[in-house]
Amino acid sequence: MKIFKRLLKAILALILLGIAAIAGLYFYFSPDLPDAKLLKTIELQTPLKVYTADGLLISQYGEKRRIPLTLDQVPKRMQQAFLAIEDSRFYIHPGIDPIGISRAVFSLIVTGKKKQGASTITQQVARNYFLTREKTFTRKIKEVFLAWNIEQELTKDEILLAYLNKIPLGHRSFGVGAAAQVYYGKDVNDLTLAEMAVIAGLPKAPSTLNPIRSPERSRARRNLLLKRILKLDYINQQEYQQASSAPTTAKRHGAQIELYAPYLGEMVRSWMVAKYGRKLAYS
Repeated sequence: MKIFKRLLKAILALILLGIAAIAGLYFYFSPDLPDAKLLKTIELQTPLKVYTADGLLISQYGEKRRIPLTLDQVPKRMQQAFLAIEDSRFYIHPGIDPIGISRAVFSLIVTGKKKQGASTITQQVARNYFLTREKTFTRKIKEVFLAWNIEQELTKDEILLAYLNKIPLGHRSFGVGAAAQVYYGKDVNDLTLAEMAVIAGLPKAPSTLNPIRSPERSRARRNLLLKRILKLDYINQQEYQQASSAPTTAKRHGAQIELYAPYLGEMVRSWMVAKYGRKLAYS
C-alpha cells in the first residue's frame, strides 16, 4: 500500500512539474508570438488580373495562384478529405492533438524514423501564416503555443477555412480553389470525388505526390485517403470503388486568357503597381 501511495505521489509530482514547465515555456515565448487575432483581417495575396471593359481576361500576373473561397464554397467532401488525411480529430482537440503526438513519439521510438506527423490543422495554420518551416525546437514550441492562441480567437470553421485557402499544393497553387484550376481547370465545386482526394493528398509533399509529375505516387496517396474517408463513413463502398478506380487525369492549366493583348496587359500592370504599390495591386 505504501509503495502504491509513493508511486501515486511521484506521478502527481511529475504531472505538476510538467504543467509548471509548460506554463513557464508559454510565458517565456508568449511575448514573441504573433497576434492570433490578425488571422481575422489578413488579406491573401492573389494574382493581378487585367480585363477588358466587357469582362474578357487579358493577362494575369503573380507568382502565386490563389482563389480565396468561403467555407460554403468548399464542398463538404473536400473538407472531409482534408480532415481525414491531415487531422481527423480537428473538431475535438484544442489546437494540439495529444493522441497524434503520442502516436508520432511511439513510431519514432519503435522505428527510429518519423513516419507519422503530429501537426494539427491549427498548427499548420500557425506555421503557414506566421512562422517559418525551419525544423528547430524553438519553432515547434512557438507553433504549439500559437495554435492554442488561434483556437481561443477563431472558431473551428474559421481555422479550417484559413487552412484551405493558404495550404501550398504545388505548381504555385495555394489553397484548394487555385489547385482545382491548376490541376483540372475546374471550379472546386465541379471536382469529382477522386479529384478532391488527389488534391487533399498533396499537403504532405506537393512535389513528390504531384499528380502531373508522379501520377503513380499520387494515385497511391489518393487511394489511401479514400480508404480513410470510407472508414470514417464519409463515403460508401460504391463511391470508394468508383473513385479509387478512376484514372489520373490531372494536367497543368494556366490562366484562361480570353483576349491576347500582352502589351496592353503589361501597361495596365505597371500603372497599377506605380499608383497603388505592389502589395495593394496584388491583393
